[in-house]
Amino acid sequence: MDEELEELKKYFKIEKEFNIFELKFYEGKISDVDCIVVKCGVGKVNAARTTQILIDNMQVDYIFNVGVAGGVSNKLTIGDIVIGEKLIQHDFDVTALNYEKGFIPEVGSFIEADTYLVTIANEVLKKFNNLNVFRGVIASGDIFCTDVKMSEKINTKFNALCVEMESASIAQVCYLNHIPFLILRSISDVPNNNNAITFEEFVSSSSNVVALALCNILKELNK
Repeated sequence: MDEELEELKKYFKIEKEFNIFELKFYEGKISDVDCIVVKCGVGKVNAARTTQILIDNMQVDYIFNVGVAGGVSNKLTIGDIVIGEKLIQHDFDVTALNYEKGFIPEVGSFIEADTYLVTIANEVLKKFNNLNVFRGVIASGDIFCTDVKMSEKINTKFNALCVEMESASIAQVCYLNHIPFLILRSISDVPNNNNAITFEEFVSSSSNVVALALCNILKELNK
């Protein structure tokens, strides 16, 4: 979203802007690393489309997706960081064909992020003072989850730490294109029936946390 993009741009030295299919791409440097930044938009289709356009038109080494998410684990509080070790689409349902919920034919259920990037991210973020860092499952679906029972179901079914609307589709596109990827999420809300209000209050501050985290990860990769 715009709020997430604006926080990242605070750490981004923009050298060039251009459009592809109505998407605005920013080219420049973050922590002296050459980067292309683009807002994918809300939802799995928008995220997948943007990821494929990025791969098709740029010389991509890694894809990072950063932003906010709603916590579905009682371990999490607002501002915590989740490193997505595994991604799953909690609303993908072909159970009528005798598959488990979340299973995607010819892809599988859980898509694993790049081990090297996960390790680097964990090592870097553990050095942050007053920042709680978790590694685990991030679940994606085309719904802003405000129902406590749904949150509990997603947490129980998939052992998910948090839920949002994009990252598992980005993971699927990267998996199919053999591109290493990493997903980082900062918690902006927790299931309390006031998620939308909490989200609006904390989206900018949570976006800043995850943007700063990405800067430090890129700095470490650039050594």
